[in-house]
Amino acid sequence: MALKIGVVGAGGRMGQTVIRAVAAHAGMTLAAAADRDNSSVVGKDAGSLAGIDPLDIAIGNSPLDIVDHVDAVIDFTAPQLSVALARRAAERKLIHIIGTTGCTPDDDAAIARAGAEGARIVKSGNMSLGVTLLAALVKRAAASLDTDFDIEVLEMHHRHKVDAPSGTALLLGEAAAQGRGIDLSDHSVRVRDGHTGAREPGAIGFATLRGGGIVGDHSVLFSAMGETITLSHSARDRTLFADGALKAVLWAAKQPAGLYSMADVLGL
Repeated sequence: MALKIGVVGAGGRMGQTVIRAVAAHAGMTLAAAADRDNSSVVGKDAGSLAGIDPLDIAIGNSPLDIVDHVDAVIDFTAPQLSVALARRAAERKLIHIIGTTGCTPDDDAAIARAGAEGARIVKSGNMSLGVTLLAALVKRAAASLDTDFDIEVLEMHHRHKVDAPSGTALLLGEAAAQGRGIDLSDHSVRVRDGHTGAREPGAIGFATLRGGGIVGDHSVLFSAMGETITLSHSARDRTLFADGALKAVLWAAKQPAGLYSMADVLGL
């Protein structure tokens, strides 16, 4: 029996990409879609909006209500909505796939509680299988190289992205920090401006670029005095994030309640 999928943020770029991916998947069916109450896409057919054949699913204006009609919710929206959806997913014992970025520690704690209370949640700053593997390589490299190698995380995204550093950059920075056995919050450098002084040993730096329509470019540099090692990933199509989210749905359907990551999905 096909899994019934709900998509929130249906009018956004990722929402439409997820709708197309679900419609093309033999083991899933789009059962509900929603966007914010004042969105111009409310009432439109989800398939038509996404550029495919009509699906006879009108986009609703209440994202929280779609949990009553689905087995899984796919959510690339905003932290406040993702936290509220996680609570509803816990009540209904649903699968909740969260690709939302910009969450605070309090948001993350609330989402973790929802996993403990019955939701099957897969949350990641990036749903790409390639980025998940990259994070594992970054962690291993950071563990293998001593602090003679400075770590810098570089990212560039399209002009419309609203959070910085990106969730993927923070995911990679966290992987580096775990490899070094340090707390990222105590060692990250987010901004350099003016007379900053010399780089602090052991710091993990972030550089953020925005422009055009770039889907997502990320690199982690391990730089010593005589050499630099670069691990990188370039995303050219949002479909890869949607495909990762669908893989997470299928994996989570076989798991007990809890909070998981894409590394768990790939067995890393």
